[in-house]
Amino acid sequence: MAEGILAVGGNLDVGTLYTAYSKGIFPWPQVGFPMLWFSPEKRGVLFFSEFQVPESLQRFRRKNPQITFTVNKDFDHVMDECARQPRPGQDGTWILPVMKRAYHEFNKAGFCLSIEVRENNVLIGGIYGVLVQGVFSGESMFYRKPNASKLALWFLVEYLGAQGHGWIDVQMVTPVVAQMGGRLIEREEYLHILDERHQQIAAIPENLP
Repeated sequence: MAEGILAVGGNLDVGTLYTAYSKGIFPWPQVGFPMLWFSPEKRGVLFFSEFQVPESLQRFRRKNPQITFTVNKDFDHVMDECARQPRPGQDGTWILPVMKRAYHEFNKAGFCLSIEVRENNVLIGGIYGVLVQGVFSGESMFYRKPNASKLALWFLVEYLGAQGHGWIDVQMVTPVVAQMGGRLIEREEYLHILDERHQQIAAIPENLP
């Protein structure tokens, strides 16, 4: 079992999820155990200043203008596809029905975000996660055609960067995320930049023109 367990049990209601993510904690079900809540000793983070797009992916995007992107237009579909995505070394998925129901409600409450990648209006890739107090925490991504998940991550960085974000929490660093600049940082550093981001958001006037 992974290290970094902070709590056992509890509910996946909107209030609990909001409080957990605002403190850098996320749920991760494990077979045979009650719900487990984690704050890993090392956290995967992608700083936008370190984001890298391989030249091959840049060429691919230029040569395929039929591939389009949307934001939060099909959240549940993306989550379902992520649950079906084969994972090397994993038997099944942690995106269980209880997780789907919880994040469906969390999205309805306005605290989730998905990126959909379509080719000729057919969903071929995507990424979804949580957006709480100005911090995006990636949950999962999928692809049905080569490069689709990488394009989803690239578009996510563009989208959030345009809104003033400087990094995203990726929880764990997969080979795809590592290729594009993601890396592990210590929990103390993560909690520090999390607090900094919360302070930035709190300082923004609520009624901007």
